[in-house]
Amino acid sequence: MVQKAKILLVDDRPENLLALEAILSALDQTLVRASSGEEALKALLTDDFAVILLDVQMPGMDGFETAAHIKRRERTRDIPIIFLTAINHGPHHTFRGYAAGAVDYISKPFDPWVLRAKVSVFVELYMKNCQLREQAALLRLQLEGGGKAAAGGGAKESAGLLAELSARLAAVEEQAEALSKQLDDESADAAAVATAAHLERKLTGLRRALDALEPGAGNGAASVPSQN
Repeated sequence: MVQKAKILLVDDRPENLLALEAILSALDQTLVRASSGEEALKALLTDDFAVILLDVQMPGMDGFETAAHIKRRERTRDIPIIFLTAINHGPHHTFRGYAAGAVDYISKPFDPWVLRAKVSVFVELYMKNCQLREQAALLRLQLEGGGKAAAGGGAKESAGLLAELSARLAAVEEQAEALSKQLDDESADAAAVATAAHLERKLTGLRRALDALEPGAGNGAASVPSQN
């Protein structure tokens, strides 16, 4: 059963949080509320999130300061942040949002369909990265246990695991390729396109490592690409 992605909604107004939940409920993911920057940072200590929707104007720690804290933490610095603001002070204000690490900057009132589409892209990229990490973990187990299996006469079991890994990786590769084509067709945000390209590069590295384990591919001393 596929685990749902978590989306962090940060806004000091309950009515705004309720509106965001109504818009994003169709994505069928886990929506987590935070009514302040401090509460958002606390949630990020224990949970992993696919994307953060962050209100700019909040009392105390505003959205810019909250984003700065998020980007300083190694655990959370790569989480996409979409800024939401009720006012628009022009290019300088927008630039400050991007400088703080946002992948997008949306002024209220926003189009619910557009917001839902943007969030769905980052959720899908997050899910693909989770699948990729699972494949990498299985491959590491294979690399660590491959020698033991061969020494114990387990060549058949080893070949079976390789075939299963290859099939699972092929499924992720197919989905990633379809997502990249979809992003190209829809002229998506540069940040989403770059993230998808990074995912494809990691998939390519993992495929090379897996191919190196196949019989006749050499000594099988393949390295698993980093998943950072």
